[in-house]
Amino acid sequence: MSSYFRRQLADYVEYHRDPWNCAMHVFGIVFLFLAAVLPLSLWSITVFGFQTSVATIAVVPVLIYWFLLDFALGAAILGAAIVLLSAAAVIVGHATTAGMWSLTAILIVVGVASQIIGHRVFERRQPALVDNPTHLLLGPMFVMAKLLIALGFRRDLAIIIHGHPQGATS
Repeated sequence: MSSYFRRQLADYVEYHRDPWNCAMHVFGIVFLFLAAVLPLSLWSITVFGFQTSVATIAVVPVLIYWFLLDFALGAAILGAAIVLLSAAAVIVGHATTAGMWSLTAILIVVGVASQIIGHRVFERRQPALVDNPTHLLLGPMFVMAKLLIALGFRRDLAIIIHGHPQGATS
């Protein structure tokens, strides 16, 4: 884990203390990621002889960023991204264009609403990205870190997020 990521995560945590806000972020981040990749999944391209979607290509730079911040979290997010990109491909393959755009709009509204409700109602403060726009990319790292901690991994992250190890084993 880079020292930059450690500092950014510690700052991000200060905006995400309430468990209900954290729960709202799980749904909001997943919905917003899916909303971002759904329309891009419509376009298929060939890269180095392999057929892929523009969505997959668009996700690669941020995945590289996450890997550089913390390899294990980046790998876990890669797994989640593969699932969500696959879901987007299935949706695009079975939905009409109007249906896909309607679903995208619904995902955006619900995703943004969950973030706003989490911060305004439960946390009673503005979202972290208002003060630091780079925090937009830390949300998925935070959610994945919380999952790994809950599963008993990443004592180092538990100390940053909770101030104590919470029984983490590694």
